[in-house]
Amino acid sequence: MTAKRKQHWLLVAAAAIFAALMLIVSAPSGAWADTDDPPEEQEVTDFYFGGIITNEGEPVAGVTMIVEGGGFTAETETDAEGRWRLYVPEKDDYVLTVNEDTLPSGVIVDPAQLGDGIALKDGTSGSFDVSFGLTGSKIINLFLGEGERVTTSFFDQFVERVINGLNFGLLLALAAIGVSLIFGTTGLTNFAHAEMVTFGAVIAVALGAGLGIPMWITIPLTVVIGGLFGLTLDAGLWKPLRRRGIGLVPLMIVSIGLSLAVRFTFQFFMGGSTSQLPGAGSPKIELFGPIALSTVDMMSMAISIVVLIAVAFWLLRTRVGKATRAISDNPGLAAASGINVDRVIRIVWILAAALAALAGILWGYFRPGVRWDMGMHILLLIFAAVTLGGLGTAFGALIGALIVGLLVEVSTLWMPSDLKYVGALVVLILILLVRPQGILGRKERLG
Repeated sequence: MTAKRKQHWLLVAAAAIFAALMLIVSAPSGAWADTDDPPEEQEVTDFYFGGIITNEGEPVAGVTMIVEGGGFTAETETDAEGRWRLYVPEKDDYVLTVNEDTLPSGVIVDPAQLGDGIALKDGTSGSFDVSFGLTGSKIINLFLGEGERVTTSFFDQFVERVINGLNFGLLLALAAIGVSLIFGTTGLTNFAHAEMVTFGAVIAVALGAGLGIPMWITIPLTVVIGGLFGLTLDAGLWKPLRRRGIGLVPLMIVSIGLSLAVRFTFQFFMGGSTSQLPGAGSPKIELFGPIALSTVDMMSMAISIVVLIAVAFWLLRTRVGKATRAISDNPGLAAASGINVDRVIRIVWILAAALAALAGILWGYFRPGVRWDMGMHILLLIFAAVTLGGLGTAFGALIGALIVGLLVEVSTLWMPSDLKYVGALVVLILILLVRPQGILGRKERLG
């Protein structure tokens, strides 16, 4: 086995171990029915929705209740007395959904008997917009009655998820291309890239929500600050380590340590709450057929496409971009031909950090919400996209990100949302078994 092949499988193994640890650490806490003895592994917060479901005065057991909002999802079932309770991380607006497949036949939630602070979502008969009052709890008693359930066809659901998958894949590509460029030019697997994504979202919240700067100014300003963050990291940490000849495995461990340090620094200053970017949660506009997008969604996709085209032009048409590709192919030969490798690597770090900052802003809108650990939630998908497309290949990272984004969103048609990342990882494993170098990777890269 050649040295490059060993390096490749070491990278895959390290990513798999790290991903497993992250899944264990970041597994979302669920919820349980309002019983006296909740499972010990569940975390009780100060905020919850609860209530009783009845049909003709009798409690209904086994009804699945789901709450979603701010990137958080949890579900529970009503107990024998029809009671349920769902804990949420903070006091915010949420969507409460009654799984109508678990209701008795021929009945729906009676919209005429909904309480204050509950609004039926358009086009549904089992989803409601819910919010808290002055306290940290909201009791929602639901009464069933005869009625026709409003359902969405499979085709409409599929189209909606494809659009969401493209939106998610485009923002994922912004971050994945940065990881791929860094790996291609330095060989470093940068586990701190998740915090570079979070950094962009945090700065956008500070400028847009904190200082009230318009978002059309905040977004480019955040991208510039993100680039300066990448410049600082390379000048203050990575270049000195490269000059000392530190191996790739120690560098990877340093990136994990840096990731933890920066992440908990964010937590120290932000706390555990979720902040919203200005304009988040804007209403969707029906375009045609089942396609409905908010203004933020359309702007997000447009910005992503324009930036990705600009990066492609930079790689293919500019001298620095061509030098970057040359270093990725053969750094020794590139240096011998007169290319200033350190200068190109410095530019790559600036570009990767700027793209990650932009991805963080768009991810903050897509979730929606900005948290101290939000970047970690997509780090596994970023690595999956890079590996799927081909290690060190920017265009491969783009294709891999689009595939992963589509698989993540479309898979929710058949599996619970908590397991939506599994489908993308299964496809990743299958493709690597057939084509270990990835979709656009070349065999000579592996030895």
